[in-house]
Amino acid sequence: MTPPKHILSAATIVLNNQGEILLIKGPRRGWEMPGGQVEEGESLKDAAIRETKEESGIDIEITKFCGVFQNVDRSICNTLFLAKAIGGVPTTSSESLEVGFFPIKKALEMVTWKNFRQRIEYCLNESFQPFYIEFGRETEEASINS
Repeated sequence: MTPPKHILSAATIVLNNQGEILLIKGPRRGWEMPGGQVEEGESLKDAAIRETKEESGIDIEITKFCGVFQNVDRSICNTLFLAKAIGGVPTTSSESLEVGFFPIKKALEMVTWKNFRQRIEYCLNESFQPFYIEFGRETEEASINS
């Protein structure tokens, strides 16, 4: 029997000293928070830090683990962290067409891919944390599971 294949990813909601949020504009999904797949032998936290640096040029410090969004049908678990920017310069990469810090209200309007806006909102609202959200292709919106 072949062991199941799962994808584990880590994403960050990064705030700067002005309370603005870091977004990258990816080639497929538009504006989103930085993040990506965890590599073998890598911690979730280290993956979040690495992916943010690779995609945005920004150095971060993780301040909080917020929760998990799980796509059950596609076997993907996305872990989400809150972080603060501690250095670097916004820089594009092969994974980001544009990079910048934006006021939270504007950032939430810019993020339109599936439930990514909801992910950001949950990370910015302590009353939702920690959260575990599961969803699949059959469901339009994610639902909270306790």
